[in-house]
Amino acid sequence: MASGDLPTAAAPKTILIVEDNTLNLRFFSDLLEHHGYATLTATLGSAGVELAREHRPDLIVLDIQLPDISGMEVARQLKDDQKTRAIPIIAVTAFAMSSDRAQILASGCDDYLAKPFRGSELIRLVELYTV
Repeated sequence: MASGDLPTAAAPKTILIVEDNTLNLRFFSDLLEHHGYATLTATLGSAGVELAREHRPDLIVLDIQLPDISGMEVARQLKDDQKTRAIPIIAVTAFAMSSDRAQILASGCDDYLAKPFRGSELIRLVELYTV
């Protein structure tokens, strides 16, 4: 590095949040941005798929109950696409039965967080997948 040059900061990791509940969406976005992440948001599954394909975020936080297509279908579409297959997906859902968890993970989600949860639990998983 030449004298006088400042090291450049690494660009923040980008997290796509797909959540139809505006309060949850705001909470996730504020929490992640507070921890230094950049966020993209979508309230529909189809919009989430398009944003993922266009921006290729470092991670996706995905609600399972969405008004247009299910989060499981979003995960399937993204994992079937060569461009988005490697993006980790964390499902966030009120479905908390063990059979629900198995179905959600089988759809292509890499991890699962049952609502309600603490913000620290989400940050722990995000950090795990964005190292």
